[in-house]
Amino acid sequence: MRHFNFRRTLGLFLALGIAVAGTAGATQTGQTPSDAAPARGMQIPIQQLTLKNGLRVVLSEDHAAPTVSLCVTFDVGSRNEQPGHTGFAHLFEHMMFQGSQNVGKGEHLILVRVNGGDVNGTTSNDSTNYYERVPANQLDMALFLEADRMRALRVTQANLDNQRSTVQEERRLRMDNQAYGKTGEILGDLAYDNFAYKHSTMGSMADLNAASLEDVAQFFKTYYAPNNAVLTLVGDFKSSEATEKIKKYFEDIPEQPAPPPVDMAEPAQTKERRTAIEDSFARLPRLDVVYKTVPGNTPDWYALDMLGDILFGGPSSRLYQKLVKEKAVALQVAGGIDVRRGTALFQALAMMKPGQDAAEVEKLIYEEFERVKTDGVTTAELEKIRIQDRLQQAESLTNTMSRARTLGRYAVYFHDPNLINTTLANYNEVTPADIRRVARQYLGETQRTVVLTTPKAEAQQAPAR
Repeated sequence: MRHFNFRRTLGLFLALGIAVAGTAGATQTGQTPSDAAPARGMQIPIQQLTLKNGLRVVLSEDHAAPTVSLCVTFDVGSRNEQPGHTGFAHLFEHMMFQGSQNVGKGEHLILVRVNGGDVNGTTSNDSTNYYERVPANQLDMALFLEADRMRALRVTQANLDNQRSTVQEERRLRMDNQAYGKTGEILGDLAYDNFAYKHSTMGSMADLNAASLEDVAQFFKTYYAPNNAVLTLVGDFKSSEATEKIKKYFEDIPEQPAPPPVDMAEPAQTKERRTAIEDSFARLPRLDVVYKTVPGNTPDWYALDMLGDILFGGPSSRLYQKLVKEKAVALQVAGGIDVRRGTALFQALAMMKPGQDAAEVEKLIYEEFERVKTDGVTTAELEKIRIQDRLQQAESLTNTMSRARTLGRYAVYFHDPNLINTTLANYNEVTPADIRRVARQYLGETQRTVVLTTPKAEAQQAPAR
């Protein structure tokens, strides 16, 4: 269980495992306070409503500090892109700060920051979100800024050209000229068959170069509509007053036709996939092994998430003890399951010491998987993970911005922001038998994809199996 506190091992590892769980609860028109208490966790008050134009709103009052956190989560990510048009979702994360009808270029950032707030945006495979935290007396400003760019973003050729160059430079810095920067892209392309997850959120240079103003304007009209978004507000406000303000700024934004549904079907993998790559920037060999599993918010996902923590969650985890401490073949390990609306990946990652036999390290990882399949896990291991989960949730939810983003993602991904209150109950239902079963079901030889990344001067072929 990781919520949004991602593993950041050596700054090289993929984001793994945003914890989600719970029972479905559809958004309703009108305010509906949540009354489902979390299992041995915090109770977050929630009110929900839907505006006439389809904008879903989730409110959570918290008067502990005189601030408010606002997040607008759009139901669009790289999964919505088409072949030849990759990188659009990430491009729009940048375009949304280039000004709107009543806000000049860059003024959104300036206005929030000079009034004591902070602001940013992120893009993933499954959604895009924009968020700011401001003093409570600046709520009107934050709502106005978000509404103005949802209503009338300045989609101009000059802004497109400028931000296209910015996104391409970001790709160069974070992927093309970064140690292990291409590993994740190659891994996703090899593991997935469906285009939705097969391509990276960064997109390709060729597709970004080919993007026309008409293409970009249509993307905005299709996906940046109020009926394709969730607004979450957490902090020091009165819900009745905040509701009226939200209606004032957002309810007259025109609704648009629903975007086309995304085909997330992923065919079963019937044989192992494997490749080796050379990396001019890498200094150590890295081994990645992934398995296609299940979407988030499913019983098997919870069990796989707990298995990931038992195997990879910190210095006391099984594979850290085996690969780093006992065998001393790796400097660091990481792994677990990521959270996706479609098929998620369960990953094992080892940063190996120089001169180590990659085939031997890989064998040690599989031996531990087989141990789980044969002997299972202990109740003590499960209880340790549950204690860690409760602590992580408490730490995460004390931050109003983290809470606003979590509510938005739960609402967009699973149509149930109340998962924030019920997630621990789902983890508590996982048994040792469940973990043994999912290990057997999903961590099979024919289901895995392996990528070995080696420093260019020491490049070698992936070990034959």
